[in-house]
Amino acid sequence: MQKRILPAVVAAVAVTIGVLAWAAQQRRIPAQKGSRAKVTTTVTVPPGKQVATLAGGCFWCTEAIFEDLRGVESVTPGYAGGHVANPTYKQVCAGDTGHAEAIQIIFDPKVVSYRDLLRVFFTTHDPTTLNRQGADVGTQYRSAVFTHSDTQASDARAVIAEITREALYRDPIVTEITPFTGFYPAEEYHRDYFARNPDQAYCRAVIAPKVAKFREKYRDKLRK
Repeated sequence: MQKRILPAVVAAVAVTIGVLAWAAQQRRIPAQKGSRAKVTTTVTVPPGKQVATLAGGCFWCTEAIFEDLRGVESVTPGYAGGHVANPTYKQVCAGDTGHAEAIQIIFDPKVVSYRDLLRVFFTTHDPTTLNRQGADVGTQYRSAVFTHSDTQASDARAVIAEITREALYRDPIVTEITPFTGFYPAEEYHRDYFARNPDQAYCRAVIAPKVAKFREKYRDKLRK
């Protein structure tokens, strides 16, 4: 019996890995026409609002998750943490710009705190895998918190300590905590990507299950 079961299990795992790898390959779409990303080294935040800049792998995924969160005013996908000015998506995907795919969030701290955002961030991607998320591999997919103040840096370290004590992950968290130095909004066709392309292969295989898990776990924090 076991001899028959083992090959079936191995085959199922191989199929799953193959599907995810194929879906990830669909992300490597050619650059479309449109303006290049524009740098934002200083962030204009409306009165009473705050900003967070986070990287947790594919920005199509993180954008889709945080857009659903109550208290979030806007989510902009883009590039952060690198050394190349005004990068294109194609350049960032090549992995030699130093940039990570990131999102910039404007939020209302009276509705959702920065620590709340971090809890969602750390529980909706894998912060224990260095320079990768699933089949997406490279420094452009690293886990990072780009802090806008000493308080944000302290909060990030505190949330990591909390999650470590709670043993949510077997392996240590490797998320980079580094001061914000600039943000380049991504090309227009990346905005609201999941909402506009729900039937795209990567959206169906990777983003949709992530969003479903997030909505189940944080039902009380979703937009009404």
